[in-house]
Amino acid sequence: MQMETCPVSETTALPGAPRAAVASPAPVAPPRRLRRFLSLEDFEAAARRRLPRPLFGYVSGATETNASLRDNRAVFNEIGFVPRALVNVTARSQAITLFGQRWDSPFGIAPMGISSLTAYRGDLAQARAAAAARIPMALSASSLIRLEEVVEAAPGTWFQAYLPRDSAGIAALVDRVARAGVTTLVVTVDSAVVPNRENNVRNRFRTPLRPDLRLLWDGLTHPRWSIGTLLRTLVCHGMPHFENADASGRGAPLVARDVMRDFAGREHLDWEELRLIRRRWQGPLVVKGILHPEDARIARGIGVDGVIVSNHGGRQLDGAVAPLRVLPQVVDVAGDMAVMVDSGFRRGTDVLKALALGARCAFVGRPFNYAAAVGGEAGVAHAIALLRAEIRADMGLLGINRLDELGPQHLMLREPPVLPQRSGA
Repeated sequence: MQMETCPVSETTALPGAPRAAVASPAPVAPPRRLRRFLSLEDFEAAARRRLPRPLFGYVSGATETNASLRDNRAVFNEIGFVPRALVNVTARSQAITLFGQRWDSPFGIAPMGISSLTAYRGDLAQARAAAAARIPMALSASSLIRLEEVVEAAPGTWFQAYLPRDSAGIAALVDRVARAGVTTLVVTVDSAVVPNRENNVRNRFRTPLRPDLRLLWDGLTHPRWSIGTLLRTLVCHGMPHFENADASGRGAPLVARDVMRDFAGREHLDWEELRLIRRRWQGPLVVKGILHPEDARIARGIGVDGVIVSNHGGRQLDGAVAPLRVLPQVVDVAGDMAVMVDSGFRRGTDVLKALALGARCAFVGRPFNYAAAVGGEAGVAHAIALLRAEIRADMGLLGINRLDELGPQHLMLREPPVLPQRSGA
């Protein structure tokens, strides 16, 4: 198997006017090798074959019993649609506006750490595909490519930060993000404590990465990943580092013994740090990891512009409710904040159910990671096109032309039917 050469440049921005002023691009047929992928779920099976077990297990798994991970999917099956018939739906549009920016679809790519270990330059692959499709994408603080490089290649990319350990570190990180040209800052607030991810131990995933005979065997048994991703990354870019955990711009390498230091020691943080960020950050500020309506109310009082209702894809507190279960209560107290949601989204119908409950946008994580692992930027672009096509068809079947026509009247809880009482004979 021949390794692809290193690209000369990976920082070419999309030409033309800002995305808000550009017409939607015409659909492009996917490469032949991707045409067998007909839904987001199809990428998962292919990624399982391509990635070594530790890496796939890290992406796919959650915490402890995986109760929240399962509930994130189960909740969608508890809600059914009540469509309208004989509606002229030839003028369908799935465009949305967030923080003054027009996006072509009501979904985005959620922040995911170490995406460039599961796919070659995976963070860039996702960001470029999102920019080309004009959907929002948030780069993770635990990514392996400098945020400045990603934003240059894909202007409009959001940045998701974990709160540094002290006020000086917070201020310095906010300033770095602003200098990089990031427009929207996302602060994740549900990860102050490192959870019990025993699945990582069972799957032999380790941070720091430890070269050993097991890793060698994983490489030999998964040559497309070891050559196309790992070896190509080492040859072209050297050992990956966590580039965006703080303001330094060069965090610990994957093999460093103290690599977890950048992501621990946050137990003391509280709402005061968010107030500090709000005073310092001039652009849209989003808080990710909200489940309790009272937390949404506090965020609104601080001046936050949006919240992402999320249980971290089931990767933090096992047993935390699925975001969709509390979404309506958060919407009720949000006021003029934009309410978004993530965790468990796989289908266009999932996205539309969330929008009918009051969300403005839904973020999808793992499937786009799998798509990048399988097909690089083209794989992510194809995954976006599949989800977009589902939403367009589903809107027509629901009998709506605009997303703001959606509401609770289009939904019904799946409960046993109540049989009518018959009068006596």
